[in-house]
Amino acid sequence: MSTTTTDAPGQGTAGGTSFAQATRLVAEREIKSFVRLKGFWIGLGVVIVGLFAMSVLPSVLGGQPSVAVVGAAEVRPVLEQLDVEIVEAQDVAAAKELVRSEEVDAAVVPDAKGESATGVRVVALSDPPAEIVAGLGVVPPVDLLETSEVSSGEQSIVVLVLAVLFVMFGMGGVAIAQSTVTEKQTRIVEILVATVPVRALLAGKIVGHTLLTLAQVVVVALAAPLALRAGGHGELLTVVLPALGWFVPFMILGFLLLAAMWAVAGSLVSRQEDLGATMGLAMMLVMGPYFAVLFFSDNTAVMTVLSFVPFSAAVAMPVRMFTGDAQVWEALASLGLLAVTASLVVMLGARLYSGALLQTRGKVAWSKAWARGD
Repeated sequence: MSTTTTDAPGQGTAGGTSFAQATRLVAEREIKSFVRLKGFWIGLGVVIVGLFAMSVLPSVLGGQPSVAVVGAAEVRPVLEQLDVEIVEAQDVAAAKELVRSEEVDAAVVPDAKGESATGVRVVALSDPPAEIVAGLGVVPPVDLLETSEVSSGEQSIVVLVLAVLFVMFGMGGVAIAQSTVTEKQTRIVEILVATVPVRALLAGKIVGHTLLTLAQVVVVALAAPLALRAGGHGELLTVVLPALGWFVPFMILGFLLLAAMWAVAGSLVSRQEDLGATMGLAMMLVMGPYFAVLFFSDNTAVMTVLSFVPFSAAVAMPVRMFTGDAQVWEALASLGLLAVTASLVVMLGARLYSGALLQTRGKVAWSKAWARGD
């Protein structure tokens, strides 16, 4: 089938519709078709429930606390009654190292300063261990090895939440690929491109799904404070809210970056069964940042690099802003780099998309799609 369309923005299509109007119509069609699906609402519900679960369950299902002990024979019976795991340490330095490496939750060491009525001091990383301190009866002095607005455990929760959200919304782009394949498989695409430009069809899909993602991110941002309060992490709000504020624009630009790739992946095949063969690159660029941030969240040098790599910046930079390792100018520079990269990828993806969309017989090679694109 041979179809002639006009792609230039602002020019009319066969039906007298401008590029902008055609894009809006396609975006509306995509939004309406997906909000009518039960799976869309079930998925959003799972995200919200998961957010509350990650906030609440660690405190509900927390394991047995562990305490490093140096001497302090007089408090050992008390610690045993508290049902804590006692780890023997050779000296105070060894006990502090166990706390720093997070092998134990706290340490009970002799009070060399003579300030404690019990003769011991409690050493913790960034938060006083309330259960242990209270169980010792007379509250002993507590030494914190690191001063931080939030504990390492709470930081881990937030890092995990941001990384998981990035994967969930990034993988949401699969819907773009699936709808593109469905339109090719049913030959509806031939009718669509007779009415709207191919590039307007791509733009509409990207705009529609980006708006859906933005709406979901906003819902999550509104639910996050409630989840934190429910999990007893209310003090995190003052630190988390600025991080969520950065996460929204980074997530949207990151989704734009991936959306074009998902659309191209769908345009290169003509059957749903073949879609897996073209989605590998997009899936790698979604899952890669997730695992990189989880594995290297404590490595300042690696996180700095990841926060300026466009495909990982969407999750790495908000995490660095949360932990206080990045300045505002770094976030703005990373955001600008991500915006430029997203624009380039969308333009390149548009050529591949336009060259492969009407090829409805089997898989289309990248080189062939590029040659046929305009």
